[in-house]
Amino acid sequence: MKAAVLYSTVPSAPKAGAAPGTENYADARPLLVQDLEQPEPRAGELGVAISYSSLCHSDLSVVDGSRVRPLPMALGHEAVGRVVSVGEGVPDVSVGDHVVLVFVPSCGQCRACLAGRPALCHRAAEVNGSGDLLHGPALLRTPAGERINHHLGVSAFADFAVVARESVVVIDDDVPDTVAAMFGCAVLTGMGAVLNTAGVSPGQSVAVFGLGAVGLSAVMAARLAGAAGVIAIDPNQGKHQLARDAGATAVGTPEDAARLITEASGDGVDVAIEAVGSAGVIASCLELVTRGGAVVSVGLPHPSAQLTVPALQFAGAGKRLLGSYMGDAVPSRDIPKYLAYWREGRLPVDLLHTDTRPLSEINEGLDALASGQVVRRLFRA
Repeated sequence: MKAAVLYSTVPSAPKAGAAPGTENYADARPLLVQDLEQPEPRAGELGVAISYSSLCHSDLSVVDGSRVRPLPMALGHEAVGRVVSVGEGVPDVSVGDHVVLVFVPSCGQCRACLAGRPALCHRAAEVNGSGDLLHGPALLRTPAGERINHHLGVSAFADFAVVARESVVVIDDDVPDTVAAMFGCAVLTGMGAVLNTAGVSPGQSVAVFGLGAVGLSAVMAARLAGAAGVIAIDPNQGKHQLARDAGATAVGTPEDAARLITEASGDGVDVAIEAVGSAGVIASCLELVTRGGAVVSVGLPHPSAQLTVPALQFAGAGKRLLGSYMGDAVPSRDIPKYLAYWREGRLPVDLLHTDTRPLSEINEGLDALASGQVVRRLFRA
């Protein structure tokens, strides 16, 4: 099998809008595409031939070291493929099934799972952090025999992956792989932040900060939920038309945010979605929601980031700050539901797909994502 493996982090990255020739990852090449021995699935696991994998900021944050993970690690956590082998004890998935891979393989038995919140599965958090799989230790090995850790139970920058049964959702054959590839993280997280975590109702106003694939998915969800105003904010003006196409009613840079929100909803929006990964943006969002409004934090700030806000906003103005991991999703329920919206023409997920490249260009893809040139770049091994 072929997989992209990270052996050491590269801290710096080009800033948004960086000029050509200032590439960082294309030069440093932190991801090494290697031929590895292909493992067999154990009990409770599946072997999946990866059709397309998708590059996300969460991958980039592992490469630059802001999300600390055990190395070496085979990266990638958003993908689509076909089942090619089935381990013992998996009665409900067959060879040939079309599957979306998801990055939280819920155990079904922990406190969070029993409460109906599988995205917060305790066992999944443990094995995702250690680089293992839900049903056993890491299977991948370097050509020299050293352990390679799995990324979020998926390791999708590859042509094959062994994953837990709980890491896949079987989908219909008619869904194009270039669409399905983006449902396991971007769509699930952005849609879920609006529909599950915030529970946006018709007529409410929503502001989305950060127009990557997750933020744009949140814009689509807000429109789908019947929000009266959807304000989309990002410093990269190249993404503004995409936001309009996704359903935003007003679009601007961070400098425009307060004015646009005042024009659209008076004293503040009902819900603000923070999809940047910035403590400063979270604080700004709290200032821009109305009394009783909610801020949903979706982005992943650096672990050292601290949030300092006026405490009286909570009891004094009834404002809420809500964390949303994987959109508080139940993947087996939500992915089919969101695919139905896509079939009905109500969820223009195709807008997220910037282009497709061979896996050999994965490092160049890191530069393109870091500089804001792409929303979702897909890769084929």
